[in-house]
Amino acid sequence: MRVIVALGGNALLQRGEKPDAANQIANVAVAVKTLARLAEEHELIITHGNGPQVGVLAVESAGDPNLTRPYPFDTLGAETQGMIGYWMLQALQNALPGRQVMAMVTQTLVSAVDPAFENPTKFVGQVYEQAEAEKLARENGWIVKPDGQYWRRVVPSPTPQRVVETRLIRKAVRDGVVVVCAGGGGIPVVRDEHGRLSGVEAVIDKDLTAALLAEVLECDAFLILTDVPRVMRDFGTPQATEIAHTTPHELRAIDFPAGSMGPKVDAVARFVETTGDMAAIGKLDQAGDILKGTAGTIITPNATWPLASTL
Repeated sequence: MRVIVALGGNALLQRGEKPDAANQIANVAVAVKTLARLAEEHELIITHGNGPQVGVLAVESAGDPNLTRPYPFDTLGAETQGMIGYWMLQALQNALPGRQVMAMVTQTLVSAVDPAFENPTKFVGQVYEQAEAEKLARENGWIVKPDGQYWRRVVPSPTPQRVVETRLIRKAVRDGVVVVCAGGGGIPVVRDEHGRLSGVEAVIDKDLTAALLAEVLECDAFLILTDVPRVMRDFGTPQATEIAHTTPHELRAIDFPAGSMGPKVDAVARFVETTGDMAAIGKLDQAGDILKGTAGTIITPNATWPLASTL
């Protein structure tokens, strides 16, 4: 099968860990053990998050006295794609001797008139007390909003329209290359009236970009791999139950938190509704079992997996 994997942030940084390079490189090595097994049996495309890494670079950039103004978020996204891509590229090459692996800096096209630019909602970077957040907003031209008891910077999160390098990714996959791409949802870019690309201050939802890429690359399966074994109905209550096999319609009838499981559910539901193929949410180390239908939350048009044609 052709499989696209969207790695959650925990694949690079465990909860509570400091974002040191050594910690992330060690976590990548663990993740690649599972990914390498998938690559031995399937055509594999890998996407990943970059939230903590962008946050670290944004703070460093904002505090650098040598800069007139901090680096923009599209540039920070490119930096993290290169850094994480390098870690994954090297680990995959070590785990898959003889296989071709490519880590690609990837742009994602968004609409310049997307309503998200008028209402930034995506939290980025670290938390602050209100007074400090408002001071930083004045100094750096940020928009800040309350996030629980603290305040954080917010940036627009426009809907992805197309991964600019799609044709190159498709060609590489057809040639047997394991491709790492679309990190952090891709670098957000728009086209001007002359068709030229330029970056914008935004963060694209990585799972929505992965779903879009899975569709246009005609993937047979779209896996969001994180640190939870299954999606939970009534999460956080005594009535909480795991969801094993379901449909997009059934998932959309459940109210999931907008800041955590909600975007993941939206992404997998969109992919299945559009393609009729299989998507799943589950634990990274259970990826092989998810494709067999014995682990994770599996979403298909009729809640049945595996299909006879995939056996």
